[in-house]
Amino acid sequence: DPYARLLLEALKQSGCTVFNDRHFSCENCDGCVSGGFDAATSQIVLCQNNIRQQSHMNRVVAHELIHAFDHCRAHVDWFKNVKHLACSEIRAANLSGDCTLMNEIARFKFGLKGHHQTCVRDRAIRSILAVRKVSKETAEKAVDEVFDACFNDLEPFGRIPHCKADAKRAYRDFQNRDRYTANL
Repeated sequence: DPYARLLLEALKQSGCTVFNDRHFSCENCDGCVSGGFDAATSQIVLCQNNIRQQSHMNRVVAHELIHAFDHCRAHVDWFKNVKHLACSEIRAANLSGDCTLMNEIARFKFGLKGHHQTCVRDRAIRSILAVRKVSKETAEKAVDEVFDACFNDLEPFGRIPHCKADAKRAYRDFQNRDRYTANL
């Protein structure tokens, strides 16, 4: 999956190499949660009882790898600062493929102007509410306060990958990022 390949390479370049047997765990989870990032162990949890398709698992892995990347590069305060959590959730919804047109159509949610931003905002709020005991108003306020900056933070993709082809281009661009400056 090009999303995961890019994120794994970006983590490695940031000094946070991911090892499959150490950093991924498949478990049964409560409710309808598909996965999570455990900051205490730097481990991605995949909810095997709630993931039914390969494409869904790919999105969950990409989403959680974005959290791992944010944890590595930005030293996110996951437990005390809801704005940090909101920012990472915005980035994960924006960059993981959660809000692609096809996924939104499958959810029977689609619109025209600004729909991607609406989807990112709504999914970030839902994710915060799934992992923290805060009011909906608190989650909405945190997302609104950091939305513009975090939505526009496209690292390590450099663009919003709206489909696998976009993710492949982003991965190719990522691989060539330092190629030209190294020759100067």
